[in-house]
Amino acid sequence: MTSPEPQSPAPQPPEPESKDRVYRSVPAIAGGVLLLAITGWLGIDAVISGEGRTPWVALAVLLLVVPLVAAFTLRPAVYAGDDRLRIRNPFRLVVVPWGQVASLRSSYSNEVLTESGAKYQLWAVPVSLRARKKAARREMRATAQARREMGRDEGRGSALGMRAGLDGGLGGDSVSEGPARAETDRIMDELRGLQEARHQAESARGEVTVRWAYEVLAPAVAGAVLVLILVVVG
Repeated sequence: MTSPEPQSPAPQPPEPESKDRVYRSVPAIAGGVLLLAITGWLGIDAVISGEGRTPWVALAVLLLVVPLVAAFTLRPAVYAGDDRLRIRNPFRLVVVPWGQVASLRSSYSNEVLTESGAKYQLWAVPVSLRARKKAARREMRATAQARREMGRDEGRGSALGMRAGLDGGLGGDSVSEGPARAETDRIMDELRGLQEARHQAESARGEVTVRWAYEVLAPAVAGAVLVLILVVVG
């Protein structure tokens, strides 16, 4: 009489993976699509209707220009996950675990600094000085309005002042929303908060990896070589 075979435990359902937050520049994408459309239209027209070596020069220029335009407009993106920060720049893909991030700095460009002292620019989160000035003006107007309403409330009776305090006053919405910030500055605030929360996590440890975007560099270099050859020969 054989003993019954032990049953293997039922497989556990996989834990749901958290999706990365993706940050990209919408104006850059729109400009890139427009530039690619114009370049493609001019290049294809030169290939079809051109004479002599013009079609070959047009093809070489397209091979050079299209990857570069796509690299600087469509390719840049920042992926922020629970364990790492992935930075897709025009010519490189940088993966930085949160444990290796020393700080996120904003000045004339947004950058991430690692514990080893390396610095990587966030191309997908460009700094807009104009947006910062607009946000500063909005903040000044909101502050001035809040002060005016506060002075009016102080001039009224205590009961009216209490009711204004409970309701937030006419300027309460502006104060409760916090200081006005430019869009890219708000993104950097989110990244800093995620870095502070996950910096000490065990799963957020590891080494910084950098991979060159050969899918962009190879056709661009080939196009540049072909243009140089055609110019020298011609």
